[in-house]
Amino acid sequence: MAKLDAVEIRLLLESDIPAAMQLKEAAGWNQTEDDWRRLLRLEPDGCFCALKDGRLVGTTTTTTYGDELAWVGMVLIDPQHRRQGIAAKLMSVALEYLNPRVRTVKLDATALGQPVYERFGFEVESLVERWSGAGNSRRISDDRTDSLAELFALDRVAFNADRSKLIGELVSRSAGSPVVVRDADGALSGYALARHGTRASYVGPVVAKDPRQVETLLDQVLSQLGDRPVYIDFNRECSADTGLLSDRGFVKERDLIRMTAGRRSAKTSPFVIAIAGPEIG
Repeated sequence: MAKLDAVEIRLLLESDIPAAMQLKEAAGWNQTEDDWRRLLRLEPDGCFCALKDGRLVGTTTTTTYGDELAWVGMVLIDPQHRRQGIAAKLMSVALEYLNPRVRTVKLDATALGQPVYERFGFEVESLVERWSGAGNSRRISDDRTDSLAELFALDRVAFNADRSKLIGELVSRSAGSPVVVRDADGALSGYALARHGTRASYVGPVVAKDPRQVETLLDQVLSQLGDRPVYIDFNRECSADTGLLSDRGFVKERDLIRMTAGRRSAKTSPFVIAIAGPEIG
């Protein structure tokens, strides 16, 4: 626990989630209480909050993927307490936790947050685009896998780090069954997941080694979501084109800036069509 000026920084607890959700709602984000609980399960000693006069006014979370890579997310500050250095204090504590543990730290920033992260040595790596649309109530037959080991292995290749614990969590609480595609030899070559959010269902990650299979994955996963609103965060470095989204009625909402600090690592692979989420990579 660290006391910084009038702001106390401590570990984020499950009992803090209702207050954290209020910050999330003020920012207009899509995460659920389940998403917060997942972050706490994945990294119970690496999620932090800021309190002022006993009230929760800020949060940040970290997620480590082995000793190779970590992600910083959920940097949220109460609107009445912004521009007071609270985000910088939370980032300092988060990086103090991460730096001895991993070689590289990444995050997805808004344009507003980018200057804050640049002061901590983060550099722009690539762009991610938020697209919004709707599910498709037309049911499409899909392929599924009972082998999580296959899915974990493919994701390891695509993400350049082992995030099997996260993917297992996402599969267990997905909005529908994981959908997959296979190559001519029967090997798993792509998958897509979806989960519920407070504002929209969220499609991601979507991974495909063959760009010709992306349409199949999208149509299969969207067919599980009825007519609900849907968000997809599209990796601009991927092997597919955003025309796949616009052809399905999606429109671009905004950019996210993928940033990296620490030892230089590989960019997000072109196999990653849609990310798992700004807070987790």
